[in-house]
Formats: sequence, C-alpha cells, structure tokens
Amino acid sequence: MMKTAATAEVELAPAAPFPGPVSALEAPAAVPSKFADYLELTKPRIAVMALFTVAIGYLLAAGSEVRAAVLVHTLFGAGLVAAGGSALNQWLERRIDARMNRTMKRPLPSGRLTPAEALAFGVGLGVAGLAYLALTTPPAAAVVAAVTAVCYVAVYTPLKTLTVWNTLVGAVPGALPPVIGWCAARGWDDLAGAAGLFLVLFLWQIPHFLAIAWMYRDDYARGGLRMLPIADPSGGRTAAVMALTCAALIPASLLPVALGGAGAVYAVAAVLFGLAFLRSAARFGRTRTDRQARKVLRASLVYLPGVLGVLLVDALLRG
Repeated sequence: MMKTAATAEVELAPAAPFPGPVSALEAPAAVPSKFADYLELTKPRIAVMALFTVAIGYLLAAGSEVRAAVLVHTLFGAGLVAAGGSALNQWLERRIDARMNRTMKRPLPSGRLTPAEALAFGVGLGVAGLAYLALTTPPAAAVVAAVTAVCYVAVYTPLKTLTVWNTLVGAVPGALPPVIGWCAARGWDDLAGAAGLFLVLFLWQIPHFLAIAWMYRDDYARGGLRMLPIADPSGGRTAAVMALTCAALIPASLLPVALGGAGAVYAVAAVLFGLAFLRSAARFGRTRTDRQARKVLRASLVYLPGVLGVLLVDALLRG
C-alpha cells in the first residue's frame, strides 16, 4: 500500500502482434503467463512489506485482545487495496515505464496487458478491498485505507514529474498501513500510538527511497522524473537529507517508550538500529557512490523489520 513508493508522458511501447491460433499444447501456457502479468501489476513484494506493517499496527493496538478473524479480515482487505493501488500506479505510469530500462518489460509497456485491463483490474481490486474492510472491520480502518489509496494514486503518483520533493508526499500514504491495522483494533480511539508508528515509517522512507533514486538516477531521468538525486548531481543535498532523516528516526522511534507502549529492551534496540542506519547514511555522505547507496538501502531493510519486530516482542513480554 505503501510503499512505497515514476511517471512522465511518453509514447507507449508497441503492443505485441495479435496472436494467431495456438495448438492445444500451447494454449495452457498462456494462462499462467496472463496470471503472472496480473500478479506483477500488484507489486507483491511491496504489498508484503505493507501488510507486515498493517499486522504490526493491529497486534500492538489489540494487545491481549487479539482476534485472529479480525486480523485476517484486515490483512485481506488491505492487501486488495494495496494491490489495486499498485495496478493503478502502473496504469498511470505506463508511458514513463516504457522509457526506463528497469520497467520497460512490465506488463503494460511491453504490451502484454492493455491499459483497459489494468485499469479495470486496479479499480476492481481497490473497490473490493475497501468494501471488504467496511464490512468486516471498524469503519476507521476502511477510511484510512481509502485515504491511503487516494493519496498514493491521485496525489503522489502525478507529483513524481512535478517536484523533487514528491518523496515526502509519497511517504504519507506509505506510512499509513500500520494506522489501518491500529484502527482495525481500536477504531478512532487512542491514536497517539498509531501516530508513533506513522512517524517512524514516514521518516524511514526518505533515506530508503533516496538510496534507490540515487542508484537509478540515470534511468529516472530518462523517464522524466523529478527526483532529488537527479537535481543534485554531486549528491550533497541527497546525503544531507538522508543523514537528517536517519538522525530524526532515533528520537522518533522512542515515542512508543514515552507513551508507555514499550520499555527499556525496545529503547536500547531502537537506538542501536537507528545508529547503524545513520552510520550507513553518513558513509554515503563521504562516498557518494552507487555501492554505498545500496548499503543504505540494505540498512533500511534491516532497520524497519528489526525495530518493529522488537517493538512487538517487547509489547508481548510486557503483557
């Protein structure tokens, strides 16, 4: 849903020729291929990360009153919304994806799926997910999921070609999945804990996505994207933003402790994870290379599950 979080107007890649008749032996192969294309539209790896944070939000909010059925309903509905948002994102970005080496083989720019198919698929999944959440979880969860989808598809995606600070805007829907989980457990009650999770995810995304943007800056430039590393060839501003947000993560990650939702074990772990993440960003500031940017990316992928995992364990141990 997040996530996450590349659009500009370019000509579509030519569609594949209309297929002729196929033999009975060839026909079955088309089914899994089509399925794989639709699956690729959902960006499953991003969806898994988003659903991990949804689950963390629910489990922390529910405490000792976890209801497995509610958690499953929440994950299923949120998963549909995330998948629909990703499909619509690729529908909007199909022309720019045709320009970039890392995306030109996606189902839409390659012509394996038509824009109409992707649009119908994305809208269908999104509407189904929101309806499912509205019927099976507290209304607050469906509302936050709807806000997440709209911000991601209708606000963040178009901004990618308009401002280098689109990452800050995209970090908002990217930080809302744990709030969906929290609201599924408590509705609108006690949102301070949800705000703490939101803040951690919001700040975490900035160095995470700037590292990716640095590594793929040439490709993004070909697509017409407005990314900070493209406007900052020396990498000085990119490195500064990375370091500042990593540094801000350390006190932000201690908000659950201040609110009484975590203890000393979590506090120590959060600071250690934060210092390791900050160290990787500081090293990028000294050596602004693709290799060091990849190390920042890897550090980010250790940080988030590490901090959230320890937070959950700490909460369970504290009862």
